[in-house]
Amino acid sequence: MTTVADPIPAQDLSGIVGHRFIYTYANGWQYEMYVKNDHTIDYRIHSGHVGGRWVKDQEVDLVRLDEDSYKVSWTEPTGTSVSVNVMPGKRRLHGVIFFPDWIRRHGERTVCYQNDHLDAMRAYRDQGPTYPIYVVPEFAKITLFEHVGADDDSVVSVAPGDLPAGWSQRTD
Repeated sequence: MTTVADPIPAQDLSGIVGHRFIYTYANGWQYEMYVKNDHTIDYRIHSGHVGGRWVKDQEVDLVRLDEDSYKVSWTEPTGTSVSVNVMPGKRRLHGVIFFPDWIRRHGERTVCYQNDHLDAMRAYRDQGPTYPIYVVPEFAKITLFEHVGADDDSVVSVAPGDLPAGWSQRTD
């Protein structure tokens, strides 16, 4: 139980750490996230505005909000900020992506393995424009939620386009 004096619920993250999940937003954009540990995710974007992008070792803030409810939040070198509420048992997710204006205009610049292009991402961010922020708030359906183990660099190891046909369409 949380109180004013103790507002933080128990932080048992075992229900999300070490899990990979694929989810499709109501707008049709499909993403995959692997919660590598309590402070790092890897992800791939299978379709949408920046489909084809993939990232490893993104530092995040991960918290358990309640039973079966987690929040994963981060800011990327591109200047994009993301906050995702994940409810695995309900197979539901709500994400808000805050794209800087340069990504709204030129999202294709980010479609790469970001880790190999960090200097370019920072240069694009610094060049801007940042404002107005393109805010994308969407609910999503989690179509695959599987435990694959923590800290496994092989879970997200290739670009979305290098996966076998139909790979992201798997369900459980």
